[in-house]
Amino acid sequence: MTIGVDLGGTNVRVGLVRNGSIVQQMSGLLYQKESLSSTLSQLIELIRPLTESPVSSIGIGVPSVVDVGRGIVYNVANIPSWKEVALRDILEEEFDLPVFVNNDVNCFTLGEHQFGLAKAYHSVVGMSIGTGLGSGIIIGDQLFVGSNCGAGEIGLLPYRDKNFEYYASAEFFEAIHGTTALEASQAAQLGDKNALQLWTEFGRHLGCAIKAVLYAYDPEVIILGGSIAKAYDFFNAGMLESMQDFAYPVTLKRLKIFQSQKEGIALLGAAALLS
Repeated sequence: MTIGVDLGGTNVRVGLVRNGSIVQQMSGLLYQKESLSSTLSQLIELIRPLTESPVSSIGIGVPSVVDVGRGIVYNVANIPSWKEVALRDILEEEFDLPVFVNNDVNCFTLGEHQFGLAKAYHSVVGMSIGTGLGSGIIIGDQLFVGSNCGAGEIGLLPYRDKNFEYYASAEFFEAIHGTTALEASQAAQLGDKNALQLWTEFGRHLGCAIKAVLYAYDPEVIILGGSIAKAYDFFNAGMLESMQDFAYPVTLKRLKIFQSQKEGIALLGAAALLS
């Protein structure tokens, strides 16, 4: 068995994984995020009970740039005290187990490739749409992270007057339209025309980001995850509409776009990092 950890800016989830299934799971709300020692203690105490089972390794996904070789994380999103943390060494010393650290969206993408909707495909891009817009890349059945674990940051590419993330994540609703994705989704479910139009506009921006993915990586499949992907039915039409001017029609014909379905897929991907 292995332990998977999905560390977010607000919550942390840990799970005991066996044969691609989570057999035990614990979670907690991060507190005292200004204190490195407090957040590390909380993480360690969540992991500790799972190490009472026979475990071979720990994998952890973190919302940051990661020195994968040394297991160091830098400037973790929404955890101010995590500027440069030698996370692998800290956890290996604590638990005497091999520890593997990677970006959280890379773990999501790896999870989909190993255990989810992308199992049958060799080239995959996972796009996590939530507070930001992050991507993970599988090429030839292998996770591709680049030399600084920064490959696939499509959300930060220039787009219009900002970047893709500004127009195709929570920022679109909050910064541009003064609402939230949740409020827009609830209104759309009630048939509100303005909300439905808002989602169509959002989908058009996301479609432009997907075109950038296609030009850069030409994957067989794109998996959409994250909290905003749950509104897929509202933005799907606008997304597909804005993709129709893509230069290579045969690519669009062959491309498959899926909405992530499996709960805990990023945690499963983290647990699979050793492979």
